[in-house]
Amino acid sequence: MPLCKAFITGLAGLALSAEEKSFIREQQPWGFVLFARNIATAAQLAALIDDVRHVAGRAQAPVFVDQEGGRVQRLRPPLAPDYPAAAQIGALYRQSRQKGRRAAWLAARLTALDLRRYGFTADFMPLLDMPRPGSHEVIGDRAYDTEAEAVIALGREAAEGLRAGGVLAVMKHIPGHGRAGADTHKEPARVEAGKELLRQTDFAPFAALAALPAAMTAHIVYTAYDAGNAATLSQTVIAQVIRREIGFDGLLMSDDLSMQALPGSLAERAKGCFAAGCDIALHCNGLMAEMQAVAAHSPYLAGKALARAQQAESWAAAPAAVDEQALRAEFAGLLSCVTA
Repeated sequence: MPLCKAFITGLAGLALSAEEKSFIREQQPWGFVLFARNIATAAQLAALIDDVRHVAGRAQAPVFVDQEGGRVQRLRPPLAPDYPAAAQIGALYRQSRQKGRRAAWLAARLTALDLRRYGFTADFMPLLDMPRPGSHEVIGDRAYDTEAEAVIALGREAAEGLRAGGVLAVMKHIPGHGRAGADTHKEPARVEAGKELLRQTDFAPFAALAALPAAMTAHIVYTAYDAGNAATLSQTVIAQVIRREIGFDGLLMSDDLSMQALPGSLAERAKGCFAAGCDIALHCNGLMAEMQAVAAHSPYLAGKALARAQQAESWAAAPAAVDEQALRAEFAGLLSCVTA
């Protein structure tokens, strides 16, 4: 892998500006993330992704998107079908475990088909969070279920479906966002549950799927472990919980550093996430001043972080051919079985 910095950057619009091209050439971000503001037509999207990689000088530079289905889906018709929220697949699983698992795999495999068509090689899913009574609706129906067993089974199938389609799976939000009572896009969030309860519930899906190659942190303060810092900025949570108790040794990236759950400037947040033990900083909003601050405080990928990044990239291998029409028909048939 050519020398690059340990951050993923967003972009402002539908095409690269001259300033963005200079930034990419000079700062060499490891990866890129696109949002609805970057997507208009099939030709435009494919051209943007090609241009990003050309400017970066890396034909395989990872390009990420949030494509969960339901509320969180950046590609919409006609560029990609609308997919059901994870909770709908969870409902099918409660009716039939076999059908639910197959539907989770198919949703991810079909999503990978959609994404690879334009050049995406990574997706911020599966979401392994489990909502609790009174928790904020920001997770809500994005979750497969409220029980670890179902989340583990469906999350595993989703990750394997992406892998079969040549797309990197990034599990989120480690070590668990579902219990939080606030939307971390807008404000800080704290979880007051004790260690044993967290180990048995919130942490369990991540521990079961700890062999996955990549994970995104939660901007959540877990007071039982570190009452002063969100997981993204907590050496204690990353070392003791994520790396040791959960056993995750893959590529650890922050959630978006521009979210309002974190204190301080973008420079302080970037420095803090690396000091805490994140391998990659994620910055999404495409604002150049913030991008420059994150880049200035992101190290070059080296050592274990580099090895983890290389392992993660290996998931995005060219997929085997499939009968897309048949898979879509099968998926539609399974979803028609869901009852309220």
